[in-house]
Amino acid sequence: MEYRQLGDSGLRVSVLSFGAGTFGGSGPLFGAWGNSDVEEARRLVDICLEAGVNLFDTADVYSDGASERVLGQAIKGRRDQVLISTKTGLPTGDGPGDWGVSRSRLIRSVEEALRRLDTDHIDLLQLHAYDATTPVEELLATLDMLVTSGKVRYTGVSNYPGWALMKAQGLADRASLPRFVAHQVYYSLIGRAYEADLMPLAADQGVGALVWSPLGWGRLTGKIRRNAPIPEGSRLHETAQFAPPVEDEHLYRVIDALDAVAAETGRTVPQIALNWLLQRPTVASVIVGARNEEQLRQNLGAVGWRLTPDQIAALDAASDVMPPYPHTPYRQQEGFARLNPPLV
Repeated sequence: MEYRQLGDSGLRVSVLSFGAGTFGGSGPLFGAWGNSDVEEARRLVDICLEAGVNLFDTADVYSDGASERVLGQAIKGRRDQVLISTKTGLPTGDGPGDWGVSRSRLIRSVEEALRRLDTDHIDLLQLHAYDATTPVEELLATLDMLVTSGKVRYTGVSNYPGWALMKAQGLADRASLPRFVAHQVYYSLIGRAYEADLMPLAADQGVGALVWSPLGWGRLTGKIRRNAPIPEGSRLHETAQFAPPVEDEHLYRVIDALDAVAAETGRTVPQIALNWLLQRPTVASVIVGARNEEQLRQNLGAVGWRLTPDQIAALDAASDVMPPYPHTPYRQQEGFARLNPPLV
């Protein structure tokens, strides 16, 4: 297993991390992801630790907190071997104080997460979505208090607009408060919007990307094929309406390229899709989920080898899309490209 610094921080995370959204799954979305009980979760954690995975990601909204509770029990007795990342900010109820990241809601959310996880600290606390109603000054001061108290070690965001993240980083610098070191983002071969604004921002500001849904919401598992129905048992039957959109032809073009690389390498389609992400700038860790041991072991096979430059170029070409304005001219005209050379 390879380890990388999480942004401009001292925290070292495994390049593959485990997403515990499958733990205790219930409801139309999370139930379709998986419903591992404590015994099964403990076995999956065993496999992760054996492979060198040290970061486990969850959130308070995953199955109404059940994911955090199951994860807490699954790591009992080995807390010092794992890093826990959890998220808060999305609605967990219908009351006025049940959403967002106000001071009162954030403090309460952290206390409740600590109880569910049965631990005294959260290694990485991420804000699950941008809350336009809470002043940034209030948010940063509250996070600083949580870090100073020892209840939170590092902070990050998830699904944030670039301008909001940059504003927070600037205010943190001026007030000498802890900066965000991570951004949990959707990024895959069929979803490369992260590259337009958020990736350059991350490189400039020292924010490490934690990638969610690296297999395009289950579309890059190797089971989806051109001119074929979605296979029985695919979670897309229940969750497609929640997934980031993708045009069919774009999806099939990427799948064709993945199949070609799979034939060359002897690796599976998911392993190739994950390995491609591990070569991308700013990516600190790719979060993989698994409903069972077989899926987990296959995903863990994405490390320990590298795609060749030619294979990466083929996947880049198949998955490429024209970015939105104002980035379009930079791609279309050579003069603009000199002003913004590619990240390395």
